[in-house]
Amino acid sequence: MRRFARVGGEVGWLAAQLAGSRVLGTTLDKGRHSQQLKAALGGLKGPLMKAAQILATVPEALPREYAEELRQLQSNAPPMGWPFVRRRMRTELGAGWEQRFDSFGREAAAAASLGQVHKAEAGGRTLACKLQYPDMASAVEADVQQLRLAFSVYRQYDRAIDTSEIYAELTARLREELDYEREAQHMALYRLMLAGETGVTVPEPVAELTTRRLLTMTWLEGRPLLEVAQELSGSQGQERRDAIALNMFRAWYVPFYYHGVIHGDPHLGNYSVRPDDGVNLLDFGCIRVFRPDFVEGVIDLYRAFETDDEALAIKAYESWGFAGIADKPDLMQALNIWARFLYKPLLEDRVQSIMGERGSMEGAEAAGQVHKELRRLGGVKPPREFVLMDRAAIGLGSVFLHLKAEINWHRVFQELIAGFDAAALGRRQKQALKQVGLAEEIP
Repeated sequence: MRRFARVGGEVGWLAAQLAGSRVLGTTLDKGRHSQQLKAALGGLKGPLMKAAQILATVPEALPREYAEELRQLQSNAPPMGWPFVRRRMRTELGAGWEQRFDSFGREAAAAASLGQVHKAEAGGRTLACKLQYPDMASAVEADVQQLRLAFSVYRQYDRAIDTSEIYAELTARLREELDYEREAQHMALYRLMLAGETGVTVPEPVAELTTRRLLTMTWLEGRPLLEVAQELSGSQGQERRDAIALNMFRAWYVPFYYHGVIHGDPHLGNYSVRPDDGVNLLDFGCIRVFRPDFVEGVIDLYRAFETDDEALAIKAYESWGFAGIADKPDLMQALNIWARFLYKPLLEDRVQSIMGERGSMEGAEAAGQVHKELRRLGGVKPPREFVLMDRAAIGLGSVFLHLKAEINWHRVFQELIAGFDAAALGRRQKQALKQVGLAEEIP
């Protein structure tokens, strides 16, 4: 109840300012207002802040000023002290929990929005124990109710994007992240899907030391990506920066194009870089499984742009849930603006930055054009699957920009999708999900 009141008070006050400017015609300083919103959410930490981070990467779901501020939110929360850790570990593993470890660090090695990590030793292995903060289930429910309020206020302000499906997707993923046993299954799934990728390492879950609120896995040594990128600045480090970027690309998109699964949270804290420039994936709470025909639609639209095939583009959009789009050429043209921006580096057969010579400016212009057209056309309801697809694309694009990667993305992508077969993907997906105990996630 305290959290609900606090979230409602801070976000509600900011929402009232926004509503007042709309209804009363008063002037609102969006830049200052968005900074206040970031400050309120950053102070709250937890799931609402995480939702804001994801929402800020969905094109035109928020005004530009707000999206820019919310992208800067960090998910490092103050760690809980040893008395909390001791009580929670006793609750999760029983009274003799300390005897199950050779050593257990009293200080948190890392802290995030929903839990904190402690380094431990057991059975000759170094382990990472992620312990969920107290009362996170009630915090999630309080936050998703306030997220609904924020969305409803924004819909009164701007109807270019119907956020109902976005809200459904965000709340479903946030609730899933509370279940650490499910996250352990997702981790096992990624170990299976990426078994052939030498440039990517996934920790191994330790089932006997895992519960719904405690996830124990093998510890992976690595360094923060930004630290490595700064160290490798300059032309001499280009080859290594490109190698790291390629490993990141394959870590995210091999599972998607081979098994229809995507890691929906490419936050800088969710991976680290090995000494050999391989990458460690560290967090598997936000995972999305897609229908094979949805994945096929992603490739169909790429092929449609490559060959200027309008019929294939219509097929792609319809497979994603844009029913009757063949009769809405203006809507398809508006959607194509953003899609062409995302596909552009994949369509051009040359070495380049992921965002080309003009960088993020081109993306801002594309998003602005889309927003203007969607408002003129009365708005659109994006399918919920697009939330994490956009999150991955924009998040990874940011990583590649930090690395200053210069790669022929066209050839990398062509190699990845060569011989794509939706039916074969469906068979691989079904087999993999069943193997790790996630048969209920088969689309």
